[in-house]
Amino acid sequence: MHAPVLVLKDSLKRESGSKVQHANIQASKAVADIIRTTLGPRSMLKMLLDAGGGIVVTNDGNCILRELDLAHPAAKSMIELSRTQDEEVGDGTTSVIVLAGEMLHVAEAFIDKNYHPTVICRAYNKALEDAVAVLDKIAMPIDVNDRATMLGLVKSCIGTKFTGQFGDLIADLAIDSTTIVGVDLGQGLREVDIKKYIKVEKVPGGQLEDSKVLKGVMINKDVVSPGKMRRKILNPRIILLDCPLEYKKGENQTNAELVKEEDWEVLLKMEEEYIENLCMQILKFKPDLVITEKGLSDLACHYFSKAGVSAIRRLRKTDNNRIAKACGAVVVNRPEELQESDVGTGAGLFEIKKIGDEFFAFIVDCKEPKACTVLLRGASKDLLNEVERNLQDAMSVARNILKNPKLLPGGGATELTVSATLKQKSSSIEGIEKWPYEAAAVAFEAIPRTLAQNCGVNVIRTMTALQGKHANGENAWVGIDGNTGAIADMKEQKIWDSYSVKAQTFKTAIEAACMLLRIDDIVSGIKKKQAPGAGPTPSKPKIEEEGCFMCLSTSISKINILVSLTSGGLHCHS
Repeated sequence: MHAPVLVLKDSLKRESGSKVQHANIQASKAVADIIRTTLGPRSMLKMLLDAGGGIVVTNDGNCILRELDLAHPAAKSMIELSRTQDEEVGDGTTSVIVLAGEMLHVAEAFIDKNYHPTVICRAYNKALEDAVAVLDKIAMPIDVNDRATMLGLVKSCIGTKFTGQFGDLIADLAIDSTTIVGVDLGQGLREVDIKKYIKVEKVPGGQLEDSKVLKGVMINKDVVSPGKMRRKILNPRIILLDCPLEYKKGENQTNAELVKEEDWEVLLKMEEEYIENLCMQILKFKPDLVITEKGLSDLACHYFSKAGVSAIRRLRKTDNNRIAKACGAVVVNRPEELQESDVGTGAGLFEIKKIGDEFFAFIVDCKEPKACTVLLRGASKDLLNEVERNLQDAMSVARNILKNPKLLPGGGATELTVSATLKQKSSSIEGIEKWPYEAAAVAFEAIPRTLAQNCGVNVIRTMTALQGKHANGENAWVGIDGNTGAIADMKEQKIWDSYSVKAQTFKTAIEAACMLLRIDDIVSGIKKKQAPGAGPTPSKPKIEEEGCFMCLSTSISKINILVSLTSGGLHCHS
């Protein structure tokens, strides 16, 4: 009999085999159950307290999972799912988690029966291909310029969100802003960059109905010297700079020895002339507004106000790019290189208004702006944050439609059709993969089932009725009306989903489920390697006893406390 060989250190913990798969499946189901109730129009909100004591109230799947701090590695990768979904298509963050959780749940039975995970994954991937084929078949193309259809679509996306009660308001904001920043790339392609060119400004106060899309840009800045510069300019000529309008300080320290008093004046004069030069190069283009990302000295400010030019300094780079897109200017790096074509003349009005306690600069009424600002007003910060999250989702949906103008039925109808078609196909699949394939077909029903649960109707009855309607892959547009839980035709109810969101949801969910199923070993407890020469980290402070005095070395937030023990005149420094 050989002695056992130790390969791993004692401190390492290793789990392997089906135990790991069960643990992963349990963890993923737990994550899916957390946000299951936030799916659909009758969704519940979650209130999360973060470490700083701030409160987040939301039902956005991605937002909830982002705030959670999870210990289990499989659960962490589930969170990544909703983040991917959010970055790729912006919507469907909740459904992707629910679907992935369900896919893993149905796989559990097969792992118990000692199916090999690879077999299950192969069946799942086959199911995914067929599911996407079904989506292509039932998708219906739409006309992007038909505003009513677009409104219906964005509204069905927001219907499940907190702002659903405000009706068309958010949908209008989303469609307006995305159509403004859309750029035609030719060949029927449109590029819509939400992050770069749509700025959402939240200003507490007022009513939500006061929110609007500005045909231009709004920034939280005032002019440099409010008394001397104009605060309202019609059809301004705008120059955008990316350089400081002040005297450059030397890179390294330079000492100048001055012998005569006049030399001092010469030095000052050189500085003044340098700045005057810069200003004159700018002023010869007769601008009405000069905006720079860097500093602007008092002297430059004086020259500008004498010429009747308003100036704004220290603007964010992103804001500067937005203004450039809105009014057709070019951001210039050196005043010497200014040309007439760099001056922005597209704006109709520059105005500074006071909202609440702060001043905001508006550059609005632009001709064909390619950037815009969405101004959100509302009662409280929490409300505004939630509205902003919903607006982001709505804008993503509008962007997806502009990029890929195809629609699918909402309300769980798509999933039911996919499920029915896959069930039919499963009979023609040979070999052992047939059963996992069929299970994947059943797993798609998780979405309509969850919708029915959240409405509070009889789940089993509703589901059987729906399955009956969808039996042979027909009636593709019959689904659940999320508000009442009744079975309805999604075309009449105008409940639609974007094709790219659905396809992305299916792909992400199934691929993630396959990835988690193929994990069969977890080794935990791996320590970081220490740098050579670094000794073991000191543990607790030691307590030394000397005679009858005790010297306690404590480090209270790294402050060394000087204790002077007067009895016996002994001084002890910790």
